[in-house]
Amino acid sequence: MKKLKLISILSLLFVLNVASMCSDDDDTSSQVSNPTEITSTVTDGQWIVTLYKENDVVKTNNYSGYNFTFGTDSALSATNGTTTQSGDWSTYADSGYTKLDMMFTALDGPFEEISEDWRVISRTTTKIELKHISGGDGSTDYLTFEKD
Repeated sequence: MKKLKLISILSLLFVLNVASMCSDDDDTSSQVSNPTEITSTVTDGQWIVTLYKENDVVKTNNYSGYNFTFGTDSALSATNGTTTQSGDWSTYADSGYTKLDMMFTALDGPFEEISEDWRVISRTTTKIELKHISGGDGSTDYLTFEKD
C-alpha cells in the first residue's frame, strides 16, 4: 500500500512538472522590465517599426518611413515627412505584465491596428518587442520598435 501511494505521488509530481513545462505562454514580460524603465526607454529619441505581424501576416511596410516619438507628456506621434499621425501613450503594470498602451486618433487604417495595449516581451535601450493577444478571437500580434 505504501509503495502504491509513493508511486501515485511521484506520478502526480511528474505530470505537474511536465504540464508546467508545456505552457504555451512563453511571455516573460513581467520579468523583462517595469513601466518606469519602458517610459525611460521610449522617451529617449525616435523609433521605427521593424516588425508588425498581425495574426501571422507581416505588415511592417504599413509603417515604412514613419518615425515614432513618445513624448514625456504622453503625446505620441508618427511622422513620415508629409503626414503626421497623433495619439497618446502610457505604460503600466497589469496582471503581472508590463504594458505599453498606444492610442492613435486615426479611426481606420494601419495606425488603428496598433492602437492597443501591448505586453512588453523584451527591451533594450535600442529595441522594444511587444505582443498583443486579441480578446476577441485570441489572435496574436507582434510589434517591434528600434531606435532610429
